[in-house]
Amino acid sequence: MASDQQAIMNEIAGIEKSIGELQTQLKDAKERLEQSRSTSVDNAVPLSKEEQLALIKVNLKEVLNPEIMEDALKTGAPLKIYWGTATTGRPHCGYFVPVLKIAQFLRAGCHVKILLADIHGFLDNLKAPIELVKFRAQYYRFVITGLLKTVKVPIEKLEFVLGSDFELTPDYMMDLLRLASITSEHDSKRAGAEVVKQTENAPLSGLIYPLMQALDEQYLGVDAQFGGLDQRKIFALAKDVLPKIGYKERAHLMNPMVPGLQGGKMSASDPDSKIDVLDTPELVKRKLKKAFAPPKQVEENGVLSFVEYVLLPAGELKYGTPKFVVERRDAEPLVYTDIAQMHKDYLNDVLTPQTLKPAVTDALIALLEPIQADFQASPEWQAVETKAYPPPPAPPKKEKKKKDKGSFHPAKKVEVQADGHVEGADKASVDVGEDGGAKAIEKLGLEDK
Repeated sequence: MASDQQAIMNEIAGIEKSIGELQTQLKDAKERLEQSRSTSVDNAVPLSKEEQLALIKVNLKEVLNPEIMEDALKTGAPLKIYWGTATTGRPHCGYFVPVLKIAQFLRAGCHVKILLADIHGFLDNLKAPIELVKFRAQYYRFVITGLLKTVKVPIEKLEFVLGSDFELTPDYMMDLLRLASITSEHDSKRAGAEVVKQTENAPLSGLIYPLMQALDEQYLGVDAQFGGLDQRKIFALAKDVLPKIGYKERAHLMNPMVPGLQGGKMSASDPDSKIDVLDTPELVKRKLKKAFAPPKQVEENGVLSFVEYVLLPAGELKYGTPKFVVERRDAEPLVYTDIAQMHKDYLNDVLTPQTLKPAVTDALIALLEPIQADFQASPEWQAVETKAYPPPPAPPKKEKKKKDKGSFHPAKKVEVQADGHVEGADKASVDVGEDGGAKAIEKLGLEDK
């Protein structure tokens, strides 16, 4: 019996050793694969002009003046594109949409500038107080760099530009005044309607914001500006006003807007509509569990849209091709390589909210893991986060009011009986007062009656 047990123990030890060796080999293979993918952009075969243009346009909702890009590509120089983001609320997972598109721009050989629009953040109805603007711009740079690294974008091919570095110069300010002199209040307000916060008796800064975004194209020296579809009216304003002060038109590229988790626009100011890049796995699970994803409904379904614009394209990092896998407990997994089939299965109840949400949760947590690891490993990033988004002050403690318990509080040695009369050493003073009630009777004037 003992020899049999020893043989089994030896067998187990041999299997464990084999498993350990295989795990080491697996880890090494994964590291080599990641290294290969991270250098794939550098080592890729150069694209033709037609292939470059096709990759630049893929998954965009609309392109204005594509001929400007075509002419720029014919010169043989890299196409110069800028994407700007106002440094206001905390960046959320919707930022993966432009970041994945930026990766395609780089693959197409473009030179990409990322504008950290700190002045714009201040102008937009004071969303970012001027005291916090500098720190929020730094925080955005950390987050955007983390997002780019997660999707294997070689960040050395990017250029970060801080808005206040050039938007406060005399030449820029003079051009801004020239634009203000030829742009009506109506046109400027209309241009910013979907971007700048609209309020009654709004500050004048909201009218300056669209003019600055138009002027940034000239001062950044680009051929095209990239942004969300909500920027269209600002892009149209830029096309109209820049030539009026002697500057050329640019092309404009627009990606679709990803609905928030509760339907409607994903907003940095609505915590229930978005998932922040630093949200914990527990918080991600809770938000997605509450997300708006009715059965058999694909319109305004924020969970499906997030798969379409983020998780499917990001699947290329894991599988080498756009792919999203939905595991099922009692059936084979559902494997999707395009959103059309996913919509069809969702409408037919083959794919249900109960299977979709856990799959999205797991994929998103995995996508955010390296960013959050970088944050935890960076004291500088953590310090900037605290300065950029300081916690709100604690509410003042309520002062306890001293209760007035009356002149007959237990300092008097009496005991109240069931019928209301009192007994004890101080019975007389409690009954009629220490002066025998003389003063009370005097005030009532009973002696005169």
